[in-house]
Amino acid sequence: MELSSTWFTEGQVDFELQQYRLLHYLKEVQQHFDQIKLYPYLSDLVFHYNNLLEFRKNKRLLEDQFPKLLEGLNIKKLELLYEKMLEDDQVMQELEHITEYGLKKMKTAIDSGAGIYEFIESKTRIEPVGILPLYKNEGYVLLHQSNASSIDAYAYTVSLFEQKNARFKGVRLQFIESFRRSLIQTYEQIKLHIVRKIQQLPNPAVFSITTSLTVPVEETFLPITKRLLIRHISSQES
Repeated sequence: MELSSTWFTEGQVDFELQQYRLLHYLKEVQQHFDQIKLYPYLSDLVFHYNNLLEFRKNKRLLEDQFPKLLEGLNIKKLELLYEKMLEDDQVMQELEHITEYGLKKMKTAIDSGAGIYEFIESKTRIEPVGILPLYKNEGYVLLHQSNASSIDAYAYTVSLFEQKNARFKGVRLQFIESFRRSLIQTYEQIKLHIVRKIQQLPNPAVFSITTSLTVPVEETFLPITKRLLIRHISSQES
């Protein structure tokens, strides 16, 4: 179930109705967490939590987000005239109740997901493979989980994004190939194979990321890999 950014103002502004909608959404999110599937569910939760915080701090956002009641139609000017519901004290009190309830429930769910994330991250390590070049915004990452018979190689690219006067880094991963794990098939041997095969970067940055756990790749291991890469590369730039 998806939750829109203005779920708490959609339809009838009724606490029991919105409570049911929220609890149904959170139940599905928790089911994913129980399966150790963190993304996109955790980031989606954080978005909705911050959205509620922003709503509570600045009720002027209602000017754009709040549903308006159609009052009439002026045919000559072709304008829709709306009666804003902002002046309804009862509606505003109900919204306040919904908001406070939503923040409390979402915070509990976020703490649950964050706890899982922190535990997995504590069991995961990132290490350079060979000598790292000065340029690290492109390269390769070798992923391995506990008891897995393969090592998965990905190409990575770090990009800089700007949004609302803020700058942040993102990582794009592209799967290359899987290698069977063995005493002979070392990370260094895999790096050499990739360099010879792709021949795009003569001396690429290569990192191994290993975890002692077994977790879903797409929903958990890859998102954690991206965070670890950004943090590790950024720490070496400072």
